[in-house]
Amino acid sequence: MTTPTNSFPVESRSSTAYMKTTDTSDSLRFRTTAVGNARNSGNVSPAKNTPCMSRSQSFRRDMGHVASETYLITRLAFTLLRYLGLGRQWMLGLFALLLYAMLLLPGFLKGLFDFVSSQVRRSIVYGDQPRNRLDLYLPKDIDCPKPVIVFVTGGAWIIGYKAWGALLGLQLAERYIIVASIDYRNFPQGTISSMIEDVSQGVSFVCKNISEYGGDPNRIYLMGQSAGARISSCALFLQAIKELKGDSISSRISNIKAYFGLSGGKHYLLKIVHFARRGLHRSIFSSIMKGEESLKRFSPEIIIEDPNVRNVISIMPPVILFHGTEDFTIPPHANFVSCSIAFVETLKRVGVLAELILFEGKAHTDLFIQDPLRGGKDELFDYIVGYIHADDVDALSKVAMAPTRKRLCPEPC
Repeated sequence: MTTPTNSFPVESRSSTAYMKTTDTSDSLRFRTTAVGNARNSGNVSPAKNTPCMSRSQSFRRDMGHVASETYLITRLAFTLLRYLGLGRQWMLGLFALLLYAMLLLPGFLKGLFDFVSSQVRRSIVYGDQPRNRLDLYLPKDIDCPKPVIVFVTGGAWIIGYKAWGALLGLQLAERYIIVASIDYRNFPQGTISSMIEDVSQGVSFVCKNISEYGGDPNRIYLMGQSAGARISSCALFLQAIKELKGDSISSRISNIKAYFGLSGGKHYLLKIVHFARRGLHRSIFSSIMKGEESLKRFSPEIIIEDPNVRNVISIMPPVILFHGTEDFTIPPHANFVSCSIAFVETLKRVGVLAELILFEGKAHTDLFIQDPLRGGKDELFDYIVGYIHADDVDALSKVAMAPTRKRLCPEPC
């Protein structure tokens, strides 16, 4: 078989990269050998005569070696990214993200310390699929059954993880609310239908078993953030449809007292181009959603308007959506109409008890990450706590006496 001519440029680039890597490695070996020869020739004083100087030189040599290797790996990584077609703007964005993560690191370290406390039950198995695990955040004092939030984290359907809900879980536990943070299969391990299936199974597990951990099975709330809001809302609506059809179900919609959706636009058809501009390539998004022709099946705003499922309205819990006005990850205005506003209006039009709460000046992650790290008073946090404890005078009195939440990150946060 004749080798295609267009394969030679690729081979040439690979060879060049290999030669550069080899040259750099040889250079590192040469420097290391030079240091060793210098020692053998007597240019470096024996360790027994100047032990402090020897340790200092050894430290400098090791640090120089580490710096050289780091530079080599970094340069090759950027070369690889450039070959993959990722330009300077993408790299600068990555650098900005790493810098931002460093500013948040103190708060995350505090969260990590709390995460290993006895109040957290980690990786409880709720199903037989990969990543079918959940973490439970428990109040210190469980003198009576406590209300429960089942929380579904975001992550663009690709990097979602149950530990992203640690800050929220720990702080709500301090206000006498149990939080179950659900993990689910991410893409490419699963598609949107797999994620919905996992979340539905996780919610059912909590409904059946939360009483063993001090939770009240009659006061369970479902909450999702970003992609988790979309997955959990789909799970809620599809579960209601199954229930009305008489299909086999493991839990009932009546178990859910209310649904909280945080920074999660619901109409996927309006988001394809926007997601591509934000870095989620159209082909990847299409694969996650099982093809663009399937988008309608997983857009709650479209699902709820289907005349064939209008009967689900009678069993739907109240829906409360939260959105920041400066959220440009999920833009507050698509054709100058907020997706969250449009979704709430649709819910109200078909008869669902729905409400939208906008937070002026807040971005996509402010309500979920930055505000909890800042500590102090938090409108979203206070609203959720007040809503859940509305009928519990004793719990409200305890919450009123609780200490102010501590700041966990530097001021730039």
